[in-house]
Formats: sequence, structure tokens, C-alpha cells
Amino acid sequence: MVVLVGLSTDLGKIKAWWRTLGGDRFAVLPPPTRGRYTQSDGHEDAAEMFASRGIATDTSFAYWHWQSHDAFARSGELTGVLYLHWGGDHATVAAGLGEGPPGYRIVDNGPQGAFQLDKVTATDADGLPDPEDTAGVRQFLARVDEPRSRSTRSTEYDPLTAAEERWLHDRLADPVDPAAAHRFAAPLEHRRALTPDETARLLSAWRETYAGRLTAWRGWRSVLLALLRQEHPEAWEVAAELGADASHALAAHPSPRSLELLRAWALTGDGGAVRGWFRAHHALREPDPVRAAAALSEELTAHTAPETAQTGLLHALREAVTAEHRTPRPPTSDGFFPLLLSTVRFATDERLPRPLRVAAAKAAADTAGRVREAAGRLTDPAETADALAAVDRYETARDDLLAGTGPDLTGYEGGLGDIWHRYRTLAPSDVQWLRDRLADPSTGVQGIAFCLELLYAHGEATETELQALLPRWKKELTKQYRTTYTEWRHPLVTLTCLALDLQHPAAADLLAWWAKPKPLWKGPVRLLTHLGAPDEEKAAELWEFIVSGGHDTGHLTTWVLLRARLDGTHPLHVAERLIDEPGIRAYVLHRVLIGVAEPAQPLWHYAIDPRSHSWWHRAQEVADHPALSAGARAIGLKAAREHYVTRRPDQVRPALTEGEVNAARAWLAARADRTAAD
Repeated sequence: MVVLVGLSTDLGKIKAWWRTLGGDRFAVLPPPTRGRYTQSDGHEDAAEMFASRGIATDTSFAYWHWQSHDAFARSGELTGVLYLHWGGDHATVAAGLGEGPPGYRIVDNGPQGAFQLDKVTATDADGLPDPEDTAGVRQFLARVDEPRSRSTRSTEYDPLTAAEERWLHDRLADPVDPAAAHRFAAPLEHRRALTPDETARLLSAWRETYAGRLTAWRGWRSVLLALLRQEHPEAWEVAAELGADASHALAAHPSPRSLELLRAWALTGDGGAVRGWFRAHHALREPDPVRAAAALSEELTAHTAPETAQTGLLHALREAVTAEHRTPRPPTSDGFFPLLLSTVRFATDERLPRPLRVAAAKAAADTAGRVREAAGRLTDPAETADALAAVDRYETARDDLLAGTGPDLTGYEGGLGDIWHRYRTLAPSDVQWLRDRLADPSTGVQGIAFCLELLYAHGEATETELQALLPRWKKELTKQYRTTYTEWRHPLVTLTCLALDLQHPAAADLLAWWAKPKPLWKGPVRLLTHLGAPDEEKAAELWEFIVSGGHDTGHLTTWVLLRARLDGTHPLHVAERLIDEPGIRAYVLHRVLIGVAEPAQPLWHYAIDPRSHSWWHRAQEVADHPALSAGARAIGLKAAREHYVTRRPDQVRPALTEGEVNAARAWLAARADRTAAD
């Protein structure tokens, strides 16, 4: 997105104000380019700016990144809230930002959130904006569309005033412009207030404008819900055309016809359809949620539905049980205890088929400790004993249930990163599961990257895996796949390293492809393939790039691991020797030093992830490593102090027990003297 900036635009005014900020112990980063895409990028940019300008490293700072920059239109108009991120001391940043530039306001969301910058707008006596005031309308709609409460099964909204409802209805008068109408239809239908006449006109405009691509219109969910609620004759035709995307709406209006559609979609493995199918089946045919889930689980198995379908069914069962039955809550519970306890129970509930119990065992893998800890805070001894017995049963059955299983490789990439620490050592069943996934033609690029990296790093990748992937590399693995924020590399990088190590004939074809100038995405990561069959020439080429100041996306990590293989030493000692080396950026080296603490599973994320179990454990190990210098151990301790495990434990994933947080705090407290010495 190219934004045209003039001094009279919102962007121009905000930039002019931004340039006036900064002072004692507070700095602002320049407005972003595409290179600053996330908060991690912002913190890296701050480190670079501090180093280049001689600014103290403990200075507080503020910035926005490219995703926040989407708040501006091409014209420079502010079309949404601009989120301002920060680092350092919250109070210092708040004072440095102040109230914002004239005509705008800043909302402080506290130490756990970003600041928000938006326009100051006017409203009438009823709190309503002028319909021509785009910023005022946007802010009003954001307010009335904010839920009062939200759960997995329902969302509640505050009622509208008569004036607010009338204002929204007026916006939906003829002629209907679907591009704008969805904004006004949604808050009305959230209160079941769309009229039949409005619904019919919206339907007509929707089907005419978005024929053949109904889900492209942002307002389709509101209209579908209104059609079902009003029993409109075209509701089912529209639902069938929408497909599984319509599952939530159909589940909200269960009927034999909706049940039939939901079942057909669920058998394909669609998670939303599975949850909707359960809700409709539970409402219409089987009032007992466990028996309902058992029946659907068996049907999914009989039709060989994907494994993820059982996970979706488990989620629906948990929601139903915790919503319909009283579950004891510890006095200091975070609200998740009922869901966590139900998951532990379902893993050993013999009324459920094994596939569903396996799904529960996987879901409970990182939560049993939290359940045990929270159960100890229950006030009723009988309830405590019952919950603890459920955890004991789970822990007894866990290994059998989880043997030969693994995560959903098609899900959220960050979720795979969250469980990376589980694979620091590989059991024989893990190795077999990873190999089976690589042999499966249905495993996608993300899954290949995840599995191949683990096998290769642990020395378990063989020619069998290479042969399984070679038929796919030209058509599938040559596509761009961003791995900057993951613990694994692009799968073609890893595959090339494997082929080189095995001295396989395919290595020549792979290297020839890497040597070509296109596609452009491969340029920044080509040198990462030098880890395969390393030699001094590769080491020299990689080093030349590193000291040139080029953007590091795993290059220094690759060189350290490569050098360690050539020298027959631990990569920690290679990295340690680079401390204060000219041409080596300190913040990159610090990340690499911690990332290579375990050479059988190096961490490739290009910044230290403060929410990660893996990075926390590596930071501890570096800080306490007896063979490292005081300077190297200080780097590990600094990273540990900045990790969220003690500063923001609620953001660590998987979630920590209180015992783990307390142990982390005690570990840091025991090293307070070293902290002061730093």
C-alpha cells in the first residue's frame, strides 16, 4: 500500500506531531515501512536505532508497524484506530505520547496493551454522529457492535436506544448499497431487529452484486441469520450455496433440514460444521451431550473423516457440558477451570469412542498441571478429591492415548511454535509419526517444514524422507513460505541440506535451482542451505554476508552451526567467541547464542520470542552454563529477565501453572546479585 501524504491529511498531521516527540529516556521510531511488520520487528528496529544513535538501551520507545499502518487509506485519511506499540516503561511512554496531536485523542490501554490514536468527533444530544462524518460513524458503530459478553456458544449485546435503532434503520432505506449496508445491518441483527422488508432488500442486493461469491460480502452472516429467523423461503437455497461457512447460523436455528446440511459438511472434516452438527443434533435428537458426542464420533470414524473433525467435536462437547452443568470453580480460577477439567475427564471417559478420548488427551497435554493446581484451591474437599482423581486417571492413561499422535499440521502456525518444546527429545513413536506425515501426500508445506526440521535437527532424517519429498519439490516446495517467525526453516532449505549431507544425486538439481535468480523470495535464504555438507568455502561465503550487514533471517545461526560441525565443538562456544566481534550486531548474536543452546533443536525464530517455553528454557541454560564466560551468561540472564514468564505470564503459551511462574521468579531472585552486577 502506497500512502500519499500531504500536510493536511491525517497521516501528514500525525507525522508532523510524531516528529516533535522524544526526550529524556523516551524515543520514537520513524514511521514504518513494510520491513517493520510486527511488534518483534519494532523492537528490532529500536535496537538498531539505539545502537546507531548511541541511545541508552534501557530507553523507552514508541512506534507503529505496517499492520497498524493499514489504519490509513491511500489518501492519508485515518480510517480506523492507529495502534501505537511500545517498549520499556509504560508510564514513561504514556507521558511521552501525551494527549495526542490537536484534533485527535490517545487512549491508554494500560501496561498490557497498545495505545490507540483516533480522531476527536462530535455527536448530537442522543450520542449519534452526523451520517456524513465518516470517523464519527465508524466510532459509533464500533461502540454499538461491541459485545457485552461473549462465550463460545453465544454473544450478548447491550440494547439499543430508540434513537440509535432509528438511526440504523434510516441507513438501510432505499436504495441499498451492500458495500456500506453491512455495517448497519450487523448491529441490528445482533438484537434480532432487522425487519423482513430490510432483509429482503439486502438479500436482493447481495445476490445481485455478489453472485457466485456470496461470502465475499461482509454482511452475509447477518442476512442469513435474519432469513432463518424469519423463515424466509430462500434461506435454504442461500445456505446451500454458502456451504460449510453457514454452519454457525444453521446451528443457531436447528431443524431437520439444517441437521442434514450440517452432517454432510461435517463428514468432510470442517471444524465449524462439526461443532454446528453437534449443537443441532444435541438440540433435536439427543439431550445427553456425552451420548450425542459418542454417536457423532462413531459416525465420523465410520466415514473416515479427518482427525481434526474429532477435535472439533471435542470442543463442542466441552462447551455443552460446561454450559449445562455446574462445575466447581476455584476461588482464584481464571475462568478456564471448568473447560480444562472437562477435557481431562473426557480423556478417560469410557462412554466416548477412543478417537474422541485421544483428542481430549491431546488437548489436555499442557493443562493437567493447571487442573491439579486449581483443584487444590476448591473449598469442598470432596470436589477437590474428585478433580485430583480425574487428573490421576488421565496421567495414567496419557502415554497410551498419545502414542503415535501429533499436532494438527494444518492449523495456526503459531500453535505449532507453542508446542515446539515438546520435541526437544524425540521418542521412537514421535519419529515414526513425523516420518509418516512426510510420507503422506496430503501433508502441506507447513507440515513438511515442521516435520522435516525436527527429523533433520535430531539426526533422524533419512534417504526415505528425501525420496518421499523429491517428487513434490518442484511443484510444491518452490513456493514462497515465510518462516521468519517460526522455529523451522523453509522446507526446501532443509531438504537441500539433507540431500547434501547424504551426498544424494538430487543435491545437484536442488543447488542448480537455488543458483537461479528467480523466484526472488529465495534470495535471502539461499545461504541457509550451506549447513548441508559444510566446508570452509561455504563458511567463508556465509561469513562475508553476515559482516556485510545484510538482513539476517537465520544466517548467523547457520554459520554458528556450520562452524561447530567443522570444528567439532558445541555451537555455544562458537557463538560465545563472537561477543564484541566487529561487524556482528549484538542483538542478533544474543538471539543466536540462546537459539543454539541445544544443537539437536536450534531455534530459528529471528528474534527471541518472549512467550515461548523453548526460549525461556534456553535462556536459563545459557545463564547457568558453567563452561561459558560471564559475558555469555549475562546475555542469557538478560533474556530471561525480559521473558514474559515473570513479566506477563498470562501471555506465555501453553499457559503456565502458578507453580511454574513462582519457580521462574525464584530462579531470577536467586541471581539478583548477577543482575545488579550487569
